[in-house]
Amino acid sequence: MEMQRPRCPRPPGEPRWVAMFHEPARDSWTVGAQSPYRAPVLYAVDDMTRTARARGDEVTVALWGPEDGAWHLFDTPSAKAPAPAPQRPVPGSPEPARLAERMTDRRHQVLMAGLGKAGLYDLGPEDDEAVRTLADRLDEPTVRRVAHWLAEAGGQR
Repeated sequence: MEMQRPRCPRPPGEPRWVAMFHEPARDSWTVGAQSPYRAPVLYAVDDMTRTARARGDEVTVALWGPEDGAWHLFDTPSAKAPAPAPQRPVPGSPEPARLAERMTDRRHQVLMAGLGKAGLYDLGPEDDEAVRTLADRLDEPTVRRVAHWLAEAGGQR
């Protein structure tokens, strides 16, 4: 028997990519991730879904995004299928490389969020490459500081 997903309200504001998570205890929806770009939101949904399921929580996600200039509710395939049980890494496995890749992706996401808060949404391939280069070279605290500066600059308008 398949459970029906609770109705998710449309997020406020201009259309952008927004992942809404349902909280059954309060029967409410909260924003889990948002960005002008779909990829960082899907990455966050995957990561948050995996974490919640690892704790034994049920996960219900609604993905809202822009379509033809208006809000549209999209399917969230990663939230439908249960994640496989995590396996312990074998000693000497490439797990540290995977962790380094995830941390670089996380730093990239933080920088992109900072740029979005600064009002820089329409970035080209050269800009994305520059952000990736920064994410590769900077540590997490420095990336967070730069993102904070960008957010502050965006709020000064």
